[in-house]
Amino acid sequence: MDWKLISWNVNGIRAAEKKGFLDWLAASQADLVAVQETKAHPEQVSAGLQNPPGYQAAWNSAEKLGYSGTVTYSRNAPLKVITGMNESRFDNDGRVLIHEFEPFVFFNIYFPNGGRGPEWVAHKLAFYRRFLKVAQRYMHAGKPVVATGDFNTAFAEIDLARPKENVNHSGFMPEERAGLGEFFEIGLIDTFRYLHPDTVKYSWWDMVTRARERNVGWRLDYFMVSPDLKDRIISADIHEEVMGSDHCPISLVLSG
Repeated sequence: MDWKLISWNVNGIRAAEKKGFLDWLAASQADLVAVQETKAHPEQVSAGLQNPPGYQAAWNSAEKLGYSGTVTYSRNAPLKVITGMNESRFDNDGRVLIHEFEPFVFFNIYFPNGGRGPEWVAHKLAFYRRFLKVAQRYMHAGKPVVATGDFNTAFAEIDLARPKENVNHSGFMPEERAGLGEFFEIGLIDTFRYLHPDTVKYSWWDMVTRARERNVGWRLDYFMVSPDLKDRIISADIHEEVMGSDHCPISLVLSG
């Protein structure tokens, strides 16, 4: 069977529910939905968010209430679910869910934002490197990898509306772009850019400046796959028409 995968930073899943998240989820017909920045523990959310019809949920919540967090909704039972990357400085915020399925290993990740200062940029880059080690462990064992989520970096000038103005801002700093470049060096493929090399689409807009109305955005959300999945990529897209967050959903379809 084909696998339809979706990722969305909802910027608060309880707020997203009030904006129609569950209706959107039901209509998505996705096999896997990776959600970032839930800002909630499962016991804090509605029964509908805990157990949406047709899906099972795996949560990884931050120790700090109302902050960070991830949840993955899956139609198919994974062989195994792992929370975190086995390193406490990266795992306290509930940023990582790893699902082992028969055809691939699925990473749902909310990568850190470096916007709070140099120490956070350093933390973000260390997080990147730790993820790469974990991903490579699977890849070296012959297990295909799918990694998705909010990577919090725009890689190339095409990936944000105002690159020259933002070269010294976190999310497009040279060291962050170089850090993301290491993903490609180990073989990971940016599926959207692979299929759409010249397409300008964004997945995040600043709400304070109402940037979405002017489409002054950034592409911060990605689906990346290991090389052994390259020939199974059917489609990859960014769904900028879907409202409800400062990010929009992204999707990937893989052949069975």
